[in-house]
Parts: sequence; C-alpha cells; structure tokens
Amino acid sequence: MSRVETRVVLRNKVGLHARPAALFVKTAMKFKSTIKVIKDGMETDAKSLLNVLSINAQQNDEIIIVAEGEDAETAIGELVKLVERNFGEE
Repeated sequence: MSRVETRVVLRNKVGLHARPAALFVKTAMKFKSTIKVIKDGMETDAKSLLNVLSINAQQNDEIIIVAEGEDAETAIGELVKLVERNFGEE
C-alpha cells in the first residue's frame, strides 16, 4: 500500500467552495484510497463535502493532498490536475 503526498496552491477565484469543492470530493470518491486534504494543519476527509468546505480554503491558499492505498498515485494525479485546471473555471 503506497502513500503519496503533494502540495498545491488554489488559483481559482473561490478556492475550495461550493462547485469546486463538490468536484474535488466527486473526484476523490472515485478512488479506493483514503484521501485527506490539509490546510494550516487542519486535516480532513477529502471524500466529505462538509469536511472539505470546513477547511475554508481560499484563492492562493496552499493545501496538501494525501492519499494512501492501492490507487494513491492515480488519485493524487487526478486531484492535482483538477486544481491546476482551476476546476474548469476560466
């Protein structure tokens, strides 16, 4: 079982709120791995919309995405791509 961790900066206008957070959670849920998102030391389940919203991640905030499990690398790759593409905004 592998563990992968990466840091990304949210560049989209609203950060991880409403639609972007829902897309993030929907993407995380496609994987078997346990996925966490961390901001300012606050760690939460990336597969729970309320939890993702609770970290209050804004534009230009750095978040850490941690995945642990058999598809961890693929999960991290897809989530990073989602963030880098600004959740389809712009």
